[in-house]
Amino acid sequence: MARKKPWNVAGDKSALVAALPRACSDEREAVEFMERQRWGDTPACPRCGDMDVYPMRARNGERNARYLWDCRGCRRQFTVRIGTVFEESRIPLRHWCYAFWAACASKKGVSALQIKRQTGLSYKSALFLMHRIRWAMSETPIGPFGGTVEVDETYVGGKPRAKELRQRGANWKVYKRGRASDFKDRKTPVVALVERGGRVRTFVPEHVTAANLRQIIEANVDPSAHLMTDELNPYKKIGEAFARHDTVTHSRHEYVRGAVTTNTVEGFFSLLKRGMIGTFHHVSRTHLHRYMAEFEFRYNTRKLDDGERTLLAIRAAEGKRLMVGYKTYR
Repeated sequence: MARKKPWNVAGDKSALVAALPRACSDEREAVEFMERQRWGDTPACPRCGDMDVYPMRARNGERNARYLWDCRGCRRQFTVRIGTVFEESRIPLRHWCYAFWAACASKKGVSALQIKRQTGLSYKSALFLMHRIRWAMSETPIGPFGGTVEVDETYVGGKPRAKELRQRGANWKVYKRGRASDFKDRKTPVVALVERGGRVRTFVPEHVTAANLRQIIEANVDPSAHLMTDELNPYKKIGEAFARHDTVTHSRHEYVRGAVTTNTVEGFFSLLKRGMIGTFHHVSRTHLHRYMAEFEFRYNTRKLDDGERTLLAIRAAEGKRLMVGYKTYR
């Protein structure tokens, strides 16, 4: 049996993985790392696009303390932050590098409290940072899903306390989950579509109704697709609009029937629930869609290594600004 190569052998891991530890610990390394990822060998002004730019330097020849660039085209100064989720943030770029790496390398995500402990930032700053990374990870849907598409819904929210169960005359053994729960009012529904062997898309509707499900599915699944769902009643009528529709009956403990199953989308939900329970603990309805974008991104890039995934997230930060609730997290 051949001996496995050490992780740092050239070609075994991407070069990005070797550069990230330095970028996470030194501000100059972080700035130059971000500049390489954004511009490569041809830096350009993010405002006018002119490539006739140069880095401003102090009298001793070192880079300017703010790492400014000057554009000869529009005669304006800029940094690598301009036009990205980092813009107008005073958080050092080395902390952004670490947070991008942690969010992309962890299968179930990283909490703002963990970022706070590792970087020394305040909790509000760490939350500010993580929400903007999730915004960078959000993707614009490109075309409808085809082939075999699994659809299912789940409910995200805290379990009832024992005192509440006693007040309602229930106990943990008979506590109903999901849409049958007596505590459904505190849970938020999440609908997921998974193209088997491909990508996932998630939606956070106000309620799971036949009209909402139809709108989501018909807008994101090609009519020629093979739809697979559970036995929820609205799916029966919705499935008539597609080339083929098969169901599994979970209430009868049927989970696989030949190739008919919703286990792929259930697997995505298992990662989501483990992340919510073990990492984030509590997520408000207001921001749940941001966390869904993070889980979507990691699932859709699951075939990439951690370095490639981090690089993709960093490059996706360009051209995105999250202004809603800006003052809340400053």
